[in-house]
Amino acid sequence: MAAIGVHLGCTSACVAVYKVRRRGRWAMDFMSGTPFSAPSYTQDGRAGVVANDAGDRVTPAVVAYSENEEVVGLAAKQSRIRNISNTVMKVKQILGRSSDDPQAQKYIMESKCLVVEKNGKLRYEIDTGEETKFVNPEDVARLIFSKMKETAHSVLGSDANDVVITVPFDFGEKQKNALGEAAGAAGFNVLRLIHEPSAALLAYGIGQDSPTGKRSFKHDVKGNARAMMKLMNSAEVAKHSLSTLGSANCFLDSLYEGQDFDCNVSRARFELLCSPLFNKCIEAIRELLDQSGFTADDINKIVLCGGASRMPRLQQLIKDLFPAVDLLNSIPPDEVIPIGAAIEAGILIGKENVLMEDSLMIECSAKDILVKGVDESGANRFTVLFPSGTPLPARRQHTLQAPGDISSVCLELYESEGKNCAKEESKFAQVVLQDLDKKENGLRDILAVLTMKRDGSLHVTCTDQETGKCEAITIEVAS
Repeated sequence: MAAIGVHLGCTSACVAVYKVRRRGRWAMDFMSGTPFSAPSYTQDGRAGVVANDAGDRVTPAVVAYSENEEVVGLAAKQSRIRNISNTVMKVKQILGRSSDDPQAQKYIMESKCLVVEKNGKLRYEIDTGEETKFVNPEDVARLIFSKMKETAHSVLGSDANDVVITVPFDFGEKQKNALGEAAGAAGFNVLRLIHEPSAALLAYGIGQDSPTGKRSFKHDVKGNARAMMKLMNSAEVAKHSLSTLGSANCFLDSLYEGQDFDCNVSRARFELLCSPLFNKCIEAIRELLDQSGFTADDINKIVLCGGASRMPRLQQLIKDLFPAVDLLNSIPPDEVIPIGAAIEAGILIGKENVLMEDSLMIECSAKDILVKGVDESGANRFTVLFPSGTPLPARRQHTLQAPGDISSVCLELYESEGKNCAKEESKFAQVVLQDLDKKENGLRDILAVLTMKRDGSLHVTCTDQETGKCEAITIEVAS
């Protein structure tokens, strides 16, 4: 048996497989010599990315249309200069969106392939010469998923169709549904949609100087789509090189009106040009820390995923923000998310009697989970322990301090849709430690350990650190 994980990114797609070997009733335990009384599964705990028919482990998420065929991947990307108006790129940015969506509007303005609204839906207008046809973004995504399925089947066989699809954390229901339906239309059996950060965590088993060779042009090449596409192709190659080299050369033969373009770019210059984008990335991390109530010192591991995380400068900025953390990057960043998805798929098909409800199980905490305390002035203070979107399963510890002269302590848990916005009616559980020995002076420390399982249930244990007295409760998910 095998399971498949697919990550459809903005510019590329990748598929990983996770093999599950099944041993039936005939299998023998070689340690004891006794047969198994029921089927069991062994997992090697590893998932691997599958190379496509061109030998590449990552496939460009590009679809090109011609009169008689639809081309997906590297061939479509290589032909986009001469077939630019019929080549669809970055379909993920418009998938499941309407024309009044700001991101869709931005995409439509930038897309070289014309996007129009027809019958209330956004469609690509494809003109192959013989006829004009209108293609749904979901159909483009279906072709890319079909390419991923074909790649997986090249090593697994045609009967392996169980898949976990990754989705961005900010995708809404419409975008998720569109992505899932496209995968289903490609022939996949979608076991689950999993957030890309969750997949990245699963993959690791968790959570200036001036350019030289400058050429001047009398004409602005921005108005020439063919020249701009050639320039973009060369720039993309240079960007990849600068992740490992100190400089990269961009040379284009006959870029515009017979004039060549030759430019050498140093890593320092590249990083200077990209510094506004780097700052946006770091600012987004700071905002996330602030929303979650954590500090940089609370984080001990960071998973790097996505091609941009290869950039040394971005890695250094993250390291500066979290000086004590381990940056997990032993897996190629382009492959982390699909590997995590394949592991999740392996977990799902490795179970007996996988139910349809599994595809609805909670993967991230739906709301903020907070604990109530009292500050130095005596006012109520709420501490966020599980921010909404925390990948599950997850575990948190919290120390509650209480006066030593009281014999009982109550830990109260609340849920909220926003940070520190808990209300009395949002309290959903409490744990009471009773019959505690009174202390004449000082405070007592109560250690609370909260474990949220994959299905969203929460187990809470409270322990008096001095006496060891303990109380525990489990809050199941409401059905």
